[in-house]
Amino acid sequence: MEKKAQKGGIAYNVFKCYLRFLHDKIFYRKTYKINADNIPSNTTPTIIVSNHQNCLNDPLGVLFTFRDRKPNFITRADVFALHPIANKFLRAIGLLPAFRLDYEGESALQNNEDTFNITKQAILDGGTVMMYPEAGHQTKRWLGFFSMAYIRMAFEAAEKSNFETEIFILPSCNHYSNYFGIQNDFMVKFGTPISLKPYYELYQTKPRTVQRKINALVREQIENLMLNITDLDNYDAIDFIRENFRKEYAAKKGMPCGELPDQLLVDKALVADLDKAKEEKPEEVAKLYKTAIDLKSQAEEKHISVDSLEKEPSWINNILATLGMIILFPFWVNSLWPNLFMWLIGKSFTFRKEDPMWEGTFMFAINALFVIPIFYIGTFITAGLCDSWWTALLFIALAPLYTLLAWYYTRWAKRIFKNISALLIKGNATWNNMKSNYSEIKDFINNKL
Repeated sequence: MEKKAQKGGIAYNVFKCYLRFLHDKIFYRKTYKINADNIPSNTTPTIIVSNHQNCLNDPLGVLFTFRDRKPNFITRADVFALHPIANKFLRAIGLLPAFRLDYEGESALQNNEDTFNITKQAILDGGTVMMYPEAGHQTKRWLGFFSMAYIRMAFEAAEKSNFETEIFILPSCNHYSNYFGIQNDFMVKFGTPISLKPYYELYQTKPRTVQRKINALVREQIENLMLNITDLDNYDAIDFIRENFRKEYAAKKGMPCGELPDQLLVDKALVADLDKAKEEKPEEVAKLYKTAIDLKSQAEEKHISVDSLEKEPSWINNILATLGMIILFPFWVNSLWPNLFMWLIGKSFTFRKEDPMWEGTFMFAINALFVIPIFYIGTFITAGLCDSWWTALLFIALAPLYTLLAWYYTRWAKRIFKNISALLIKGNATWNNMKSNYSEIKDFINNKL
C-alpha cells in the first residue's frame, strides 16, 4: 500500500508558522540546517537520532527543518507534567512522553507502551520520529550513554510488518553558539541514513548483536557531527579556551571561522589538538588549563570581557558609545513593554529548576504560548479602543523590532560597562597578571598545538 506523507492540518501549520517565526527570527539570530538533503523522503519510515543538550529547543530546531511533514518526537516525560496546557501543546506539535526508570520510577514504565505503539505505527505509515538515546539532556557539550530503546523500537516496527518495510535511522546533532539568552546561532546537522533492511535476517537470530552494532554506527556518526568534549575533568578550561581563543587557532590553521558551521569544525579540531597535546606533554597542558581557569575567574570577578585584553578599550570610544546609549534610551524604555515581562516571566520559571539548561525551554515556550499572545492581543485591543486601530496595527508591526532593540541595547550596555571596568583596572597588578595569562594561552596555541 502506498504510504502518504504525514502532514498537519491547517491549524497545525498556521501555529507552526507562528512558532517558526519566533524561533528562527526572534529567538535565534541565525539558524542553519546542514545536510538536510540526507533526510529521506516524506514517505520513508525514518527515525532521527540526536544528541540532547537543550531540552525543548532541540526538537523545535528539528521540527522547523521540516516544512511539509509532521514528525513525532519522543522526549522526557517530566516536560509533559509541567502544566496541563503544556501537555496539550507538546502533543499538538508531535511530542510524545518517554518515561524513565531513573526519573519517573518503575511503575511509570508501563506508560511507555502507548507511546511506543503510536510511534511504531507512525514509522510503518511512512512517518518520521525523533529520539534522544541519552534519555536526558546533558549540561555540557559532550555525548552521554546511549540507551538502545530506539533500535529495539525500530526492529519491533519492522517485525510488525514481517520485515517487509525498510526503516532508516538518521543520525544528527544540535549545536548552539550559546545556550542562554536570545539572538544566538543554532545549527542542526544531519549524518548519513542507515538502512536496517540489510540487518533484518541476522536480527531474527542474533538481535542483541545487531542492536549493538547499529548503536555503535549511530553513535560514531553523532560523535563525528558534534562537539564532544570527553575530558570532563578539564571541561571548564577547554570550553573557556575554545570560546576565547577560537579565532587565534583558526588563523593559525588557516580555517574559516565566521559562521557557526565553520566554528564547529574549528572547535572540534582545537579540542582534538588539546587532547593530543595532553597525551604528549601532560604537565604543560595541566599548566595551560590552570592558567585558563585563573583567567576565567579573574575576568568574572572583575566583570570584564577577555577579548578586551587583546583589543584594549579606549575612553573616547566608550564615551561616544555612552552618548549613543543616552540618545537611544527613550526608545529602549519604550521597548520594555512587554519585553521586560517576557524576560522576567521566562526567568521566573527557570529559577525553579536547578538545571540551567531549562532556560531556553521556558524562555521560548512560556512566551510563545502565554506572554506574547496575552500582552500583544491585550495591547492591540487597548490601543485600538483608546487611540486608533492604525496605532494598534503599528504596534504589532513594530513589536518584533522592539524585541530586538530591547535585547541588543541591553547587551550593548553590558559591553560598555565591561569595557569601563577594564579601563578602571588597566595597568594595575591584576590587569598585568591577566595580560600575562592571556599571552601564555595565546603563545601555547600558536607555538605548541
